Amino acid sequence: MFSNTIKLLINLKFKIMSVNKVILLGNVGKDPEIKYFDNDRAVANFSMATTERGYRTANGIDVPEKTEWHNVSCWGGLAKVVEQYVKKGDPLYIEGKIRTRSYDDKNGIKRYITEISVDNLEMLGRRSSGGNQQPAGEYPSNNQQSAPAAPSAPANSFDDSSGEVDDLPF
Repeated sequence: MFSNTIKLLINLKFKIMSVNKVILLGNVGKDPEIKYFDNDRAVANFSMATTERGYRTANGIDVPEKTEWHNVSCWGGLAKVVEQYVKKGDPLYIEGKIRTRSYDDKNGIKRYITEISVDNLEMLGRRSSGGNQQPAGEYPSNNQQSAPAAPSAPANSFDDSSGEVDDLPF
């Protein structure tokens, strides 16, 4: 039976942490819009869609798929990478933070926008017109970066020398 004073002391002694971390895996909704500022700093803004698959419950009810749209913003060198490589429809993995900002519209009305400020972006590859897979790559948020990082090759940590074929869906 803690009193409110003891609870307060415990909270002060062990400060409660908070986390603002977003991970999205989805598709770019429109070609990025790039803006350059006087100091040659760039920002790239685009929308990104994430979709939860539809399913059928045990009692036969169909639950439709649900798509959420996210406003995404990339700054500095990461914006330049987005400008060069990211296009509508591309699958991306991004890590970032939720940010809310306000602005005044043309009529002077204060508007609010919630967006994902990207810290790390990984291109998951896309199909070119020839059907070949274009290389994927990871691009951390680094204002000094002007060239994309080299893609890392997947490492297989298993030995499937048995030659058996299984019917697992993954």
